Amino acid sequence: MDRPRLLNRRSVLGLGAATAAALVTPGCSRGRSDEPAPASPARLATGNAGGVYQKYGDGLAKLVTEVTGVSMTTVPTAGSIQNLRMLHSGTADLGFSLSDSALDAWEGEGAFTSGVLRFTALARTYDNYVHIVVPTASDVFKIEQLAGKEVNIGPDNSGTRVIAERILTAANVKVRARKFDLETAVARLILRAKEPTKPGGIDALIWSGGLPTDPIKDLQSTIGFRLVDIGKIAEQIALRRFGGYILSSIPPSIYQLSSSVPTLAVPNYLLARRGLSDSWAWWTLNTLFRRQADLMQFHPEAGSLDARSAIATMPIPLHPAAERWYRNNHI
Repeated sequence: MDRPRLLNRRSVLGLGAATAAALVTPGCSRGRSDEPAPASPARLATGNAGGVYQKYGDGLAKLVTEVTGVSMTTVPTAGSIQNLRMLHSGTADLGFSLSDSALDAWEGEGAFTSGVLRFTALARTYDNYVHIVVPTASDVFKIEQLAGKEVNIGPDNSGTRVIAERILTAANVKVRARKFDLETAVARLILRAKEPTKPGGIDALIWSGGLPTDPIKDLQSTIGFRLVDIGKIAEQIALRRFGGYILSSIPPSIYQLSSSVPTLAVPNYLLARRGLSDSWAWWTLNTLFRRQADLMQFHPEAGSLDARSAIATMPIPLHPAAERWYRNNHI
């Protein structure tokens, strides 16, 4: 497998700004590279327990640590908003974010009106899909029927909350918003379905995540669930505001549904703090592609990674080492 050549101080000074050698295109046989090993550990900001960010991130950190021999650890977070702030402040070296939240941070809008944040990108990784989840027995079939109900919209520092509020505003629907993490929201949904009169339950949850999101998938074996069609609202948002929004649908096979469900999709970026070393950026990206099959064992969304779309992170600029990796791999 690819491993860095561990360099002594004299070697590092001699190499200077060494470029990658012996690279092959993604998916081909693994060669050796003269890219220096990272000099110190790194921290990767992920997301909610049970979510794709957390599983994908844990897998990536494990593989990068294995490849480089230098520790990359993960930091569970509320999601995109917290991750972006950690990258800007330097309390995380790498982190995941939804493209719309990254754009807000870059332009100083939404949750970031106090000032713009700066960071760089390594790759567009996979797309999130908005899930509006209700129990099978629920009387909610349209988003308008959520009005006045207790609905989880995600934690304050999450990308889910950002997109949930945009959807509800576009639909002109006012709910009694709850801001639980994913696992808590699932538990509260089960509580309401099984014990409707008991306090603490919720009627629906909104989640933006990869496919499948396991805590949601597992609901089919407990209370059963449906996803609410938001196709018309999704189309309005996708046409009205740039942020990577895409009109899409969730296939029925993902969650054992009766039919596909129109919804809003939004890309995810793997981002880096300003000043992240070329070594960490290069080895993280190289591992992302070279160990893609291994990463899929942690979560199948790793299979969505494609080099031709991975560079599409505008307006967030690519890290210089990421630019070099893509260029040397003829992408």
